[in-house]
Amino acid sequence: MSELHKNLIAGDWLAGESEIENRNPSDLSDLVGLYAQASAEQLEATLDRAVEAQRVWAAYGPERRQAVLHAIGSEMMARADELGRLLSREEGKPLAEGRGEIYRAGQFFTYYGAECLRQLGENADSVRDGVEIDVRREPVGTVAIISPWNFPTATASWKIA
Repeated sequence: MSELHKNLIAGDWLAGESEIENRNPSDLSDLVGLYAQASAEQLEATLDRAVEAQRVWAAYGPERRQAVLHAIGSEMMARADELGRLLSREEGKPLAEGRGEIYRAGQFFTYYGAECLRQLGENADSVRDGVEIDVRREPVGTVAIISPWNFPTATASWKIA
């Protein structure tokens, strides 16, 4: 029997209402694991918690956001071999591509971490007298990410970072 991988929901690892098998597409005899499938109620609890967490994240200053994103990216790059093997096994892609995807995903986090400190905005004059346009970049809220199957880590990381 393969290990059941649970969902992290509101800080707790929980089984779902069902499980689904994940097999290595390059070797169907290789069962990667069983993965919990969340119930509708678990999904709602997760979304509620994500909204709360986003409010906390938005209140962080730019240096703290930069430090968090840089730490995530550095960890991913340092663990590119380990995580790349897992990704390759799960996706059935060549090992070099799995490693490269993880490393590139880490770079997205470090890049966007540095962007936190740049604080670039735009100013422009309006066509109306006495009005100036000021463009600022701020966290907008909780989002859902649907990642394509061919680059699941890199694409999701690009959007999340």
